[in-house]
Amino acid sequence: MLDLLLPTRCVGCATRGGLLCDACLVVTPAVRMPHPAPEGLPICWSATLYEGAARQAVLHYKERGRTALATPLAHALALTIATAVPVGGLAVVPVPSARRAVRARGHDPVGRMAALAVRHLVKLGRQVTLRADLRQSRRVADQAGLSAARRAANLASSLRVVQVGKAGLSGRSGPPVVLVDDVVTTGATLAEAARAVDEAGAKVVAAVTFAATRRRVRTAFDHGG
Repeated sequence: MLDLLLPTRCVGCATRGGLLCDACLVVTPAVRMPHPAPEGLPICWSATLYEGAARQAVLHYKERGRTALATPLAHALALTIATAVPVGGLAVVPVPSARRAVRARGHDPVGRMAALAVRHLVKLGRQVTLRADLRQSRRVADQAGLSAARRAANLASSLRVVQVGKAGLSGRSGPPVVLVDDVVTTGATLAEAARAVDEAGAKVVAAVTFAATRRRVRTAFDHGG
């Protein structure tokens, strides 16, 4: 409804013509790992940094109902998946959102973005399937404002794999798994997702997000010595 009522202006520079113009959406697929990385975190690829127009796009998409942004974000995600794993079949597994968050937002931003990315990759001839097999096994606290250590503790054993459809993720003989999320910050969520998938017997080869936050390693000098 918002996309129909509001004038179509770029969320980055406010120019008319689209929700995210080509000048603002600069896609540079690269390995961007959080520092320090939590134990069990797979290699993390992202399409861009979580700043400027990319940050505004994620916020408008997730929190302000601009669901049409799913298309350019998904295209960037698809390019990054193809760069991270250039050949072979894949199972793309989105990190699940909490049910209360989906109800509050009115949509599942990561699930929608992952589905569109898979559709785009299939059109390009890749053997890619969407596997929505991850589920939350318990409620977790809001991650905002938590340190890396507290995020890891908050998320520990919070995800599990359930079989959706005839083919599940179980078994090393299945296609390799790429985990998908919108933004990687500390890596705690993706590490927990990787643990759950590995416990089910599948193999995670990479985690791919639209954006990655800049993280700075704190030193003794940050604390006055």
